[in-house]
Amino acid sequence: MIATDLAKEQKEALKNVPVLGVQPKWYVIHIQTGYENKVKQALVQRVKSLGVEDKIFDVVIPTREVVAIKKGKKAKAIEKVFPGYVLVRMILDDDSWLVVRTTEGVTGFVGAGLKPTPISDKEVEAIMKFVSQEQPKFKTKFSVGEAVKITEGPFADFLGTIEAIDEERGKVRVLVSIFDRETPVELDFLQVTKL
Repeated sequence: MIATDLAKEQKEALKNVPVLGVQPKWYVIHIQTGYENKVKQALVQRVKSLGVEDKIFDVVIPTREVVAIKKGKKAKAIEKVFPGYVLVRMILDDDSWLVVRTTEGVTGFVGAGLKPTPISDKEVEAIMKFVSQEQPKFKTKFSVGEAVKITEGPFADFLGTIEAIDEERGKVRVLVSIFDRETPVELDFLQVTKL
């Protein structure tokens, strides 16, 4: 009984081991923007139904959590880091290429010419590190040098120019003209609007 369980565990472990020492690589597939989740679900389902789990291992949509300003309020949102692209870890051969390429919504592999080009492990690590950062980022539509109107606080209704943006903290430094002199004022994203 114990030997049978051990054999099952080894068989399961070997299920995801590449054949003949060929290592899986990460590839980028281009898809229709906005259909990332549908394509991922369809591809995962096709991998199972066509029995290519030993060639296609992971399908990843790089996303991160951001704090967006919507209608004057902060709201957490999930942002796609590379809209229109999905990462796939696979062993590339004719069968696996065909499964991915013929999945509905996939427009092609990213690569030189007709040949899909794998991305380096260093690039994958950088992407995964970027998407796993704990500190939520503020998503803003402001830019340095832009004219804004202050909507809240002691400087409400004053006009100014953005001098600096701190997306980590959700703050902007605005140059406000007080007594004919440019004075920097630090404000929250919610306290200013574009002109």
